[in-house]
Amino acid sequence: MQSQLSVYNTLTRQKEEFQPLNPPFVGMYVCGPTVYGDAHLGHARPAIIFDVLFRYLNHLGYKVRYVRNITDVGHLEHDADSGEDKIAKKARIEQLEPMEVAQQHSNSYHRDMALLNTLPPSIEPLASGHIPDQIEMIQQIIEKGLAYESGGSIYFDVMKYAESEHYGKLSGRVIEDLMAGTRELDGQSEKRNPLDFALWKKASPDHIMRWKSPWSDGFPGWHVECSAMSAKYLGEQFDIHGGGMDLLFPHHECEIAQSKASHGRDPAKYWMHNNMITINGQKMGKSLGNFINLQELFTGSHSLLDRAYSPMTVRFFILQAHYRSTLDFSNEALLAAAKGYKKLMNGLRVLNELEFVAESEVEIDEKQIEQITQLAENCYRAMNDDLNTAKVVAQLFNILKKINSMQTGLLKPSSIGKEAFDSLTKTYRTFVCDILGLREEKVTEVEKVINSLLTIYAQAKSDKNYDLVDQIRMSLKEVGVAVKDMKVGISWAYEE
Repeated sequence: MQSQLSVYNTLTRQKEEFQPLNPPFVGMYVCGPTVYGDAHLGHARPAIIFDVLFRYLNHLGYKVRYVRNITDVGHLEHDADSGEDKIAKKARIEQLEPMEVAQQHSNSYHRDMALLNTLPPSIEPLASGHIPDQIEMIQQIIEKGLAYESGGSIYFDVMKYAESEHYGKLSGRVIEDLMAGTRELDGQSEKRNPLDFALWKKASPDHIMRWKSPWSDGFPGWHVECSAMSAKYLGEQFDIHGGGMDLLFPHHECEIAQSKASHGRDPAKYWMHNNMITINGQKMGKSLGNFINLQELFTGSHSLLDRAYSPMTVRFFILQAHYRSTLDFSNEALLAAAKGYKKLMNGLRVLNELEFVAESEVEIDEKQIEQITQLAENCYRAMNDDLNTAKVVAQLFNILKKINSMQTGLLKPSSIGKEAFDSLTKTYRTFVCDILGLREEKVTEVEKVINSLLTIYAQAKSDKNYDLVDQIRMSLKEVGVAVKDMKVGISWAYEE
């Protein structure tokens, strides 16, 4: 099995052959967030990358079932001092139910994903809602002799599995090297081998989130959640499994082992992993003071930010790079992304004003038609080449040059003919809006706009330019704003 494959060269063909396979169905599972905190930059990249894949496959005519889970069990991350899971800790401090905490963070995640214009997945299962499925899968693994009970917990027997299967084939790891690199950790005394991982953990007396099982009151291991939910909604083997590079090992490696042990098949045909995000060249982490959540980014409230960056600026910035490359956030890079995004949006505005008018005296420019055809094909080739959105963006800027030339009159629409004109406009709109998922962020700070107009209004009054005064007053009235001339100055109110 290869860890990175050009999925698109397998699932699609050249542009002239873009026909859906038979049956035209693609199953896609993506490891979603763990809801113990606000959504951050690390959540944004996979959400955007797999949203683009979802959009593109739908564009090509496939029926896509996109499953993205939410881990709300609360056992993944533990406080370094107390060992208390973060959801339970917050629930105790704020006197809330653990699921209340999980719901709060799920809501904020969905809010931020909507701002980034990511489409909701087809199915979004909760780990806490699929405990019976996880218990059933664990029982299947036990029956195959590849898991054992110890002190009420169930562990996957990696060494037993490795007798017939390659544990580490996705990440390219060798089990002997993994054994040599392990060290004794607290809580491993009940394992047969340090590499064994938990399928079910017996809950300590103070552990809030617990469920009944044949072995103990406890909670499922992290890895088994995704295996059980993907099998339930996509079958024992599906097309694409995605997630961040940090999940490659051990999470996805363990998913393969569990699925092979319970079903006898690898869970996914293709694996896609987006690379990590760095901040000014450093790995993002709270201990380094460079951990930026999305709301801080959108409001500019983090100390490392010079200003606020809009959701579409962030989306465009992420899509400028190939998903398998490291992505470094900096103020300079984000400012450049903001300019690039606005250029693409201005292109859409120009397109809305352009019309094709046939002019018989204008000679057809075959070279321009050939270039336009090539640009459209290049966009598809880039997407088919392992979802290379960076190349797509470059091609869109080349198309934008043609659009701007038509606006300035250097390129007459009639010189390329109606077919090429329609192809150019359709390609630009389709890739910018439908596939890359960018949308125009219109000015929303209405008060600032009104106050700017009132400043001009005051100056016009001072200059006795009463035509301009009347014009501003009437323009504001048309949109429901009344100008109020007072002794202490000029203000405004909603038109009654």
